[in-house]
Amino acid sequence: MSGRVTNAQLEAVVERINRITKSPLESYTVDSAGKYTANIGNFHLDYAYGGVALHRMQSIGGGITDVLSIGHPSKRECLNAMFAFIRGLEHEHKID
Repeated sequence: MSGRVTNAQLEAVVERINRITKSPLESYTVDSAGKYTANIGNFHLDYAYGGVALHRMQSIGGGITDVLSIGHPSKRECLNAMFAFIRGLEHEHKID
């Protein structure tokens, strides 16, 4: 893949990861009182330090884990790492 990596491309890959793993597509759910609750298992992106990281919700309070354990690399590096992660998921689950 050449050219500039966009946020939209990254978000599309994260949506694919959530679908493969049957995880919630949204990071948070808002109830009728306006209270936010984290959707445990949701994969999402965190933009910081000039880079981007793949995180996963671990608690209803919004605790996360850094899935790729590479910090906040460039968009290109994160995209490549997410594709490698998908290949691992596909191998593990024999997904086409």
